[in-house]
Amino acid sequence: MTFLRVAVYCGSALGKSNVYAEKASELGKQIALKGFGLVYGGSTQGLMGKVADAALAEGGEVIGIMPENLTGKEKVHRGLTELYMVDSMHTRKKKMVDLSDVFIAFPGGCGTLDEYFEVFTWAQIGLHKKPVIIYNVNGFYDALIEHFKKMMEEGFLREHQHGILKIANNIDELFVMIDESHQIIKKSI
Repeated sequence: MTFLRVAVYCGSALGKSNVYAEKASELGKQIALKGFGLVYGGSTQGLMGKVADAALAEGGEVIGIMPENLTGKEKVHRGLTELYMVDSMHTRKKKMVDLSDVFIAFPGGCGTLDEYFEVFTWAQIGLHKKPVIIYNVNGFYDALIEHFKKMMEEGFLREHQHGILKIANNIDELFVMIDESHQIIKKSI
């Protein structure tokens, strides 16, 4: 059996709307129920904590990767399947890429966008062929999606690169994209 791990980039805050926490819990639960592993930032706080706790509650594998310099700012989740304490954000991002088969940008702040854009750029320049998906909960990423269109119109994003952009507006669309990726991975083995 091929095992799929899903990296979720999301906020260490909950956001102002309850919908983000609800959808983060739903995402973690569904990842575990599908038999997939979760890879995330290793915190108990905010949306990160919600997605991890929901996956753990369903018996899912949850791997956290926490930079040592954040341990004073974020609460490290000690109840994970596996926890990697790493020396830097750079090491965290690389470890998440190495351990994951699919990447999801869930609502979050600058750190979430930083992680998303790095894996998107790596896909764009051919460093990996793993799916990178924006989960546009509550229209959170509408402005970013419009900006991608602007980059296309202005000639800064080529047509074949635009094809890397994957957007899910609900959990069903998201898991169709993940399941399609899983089938491609299984065929390549």
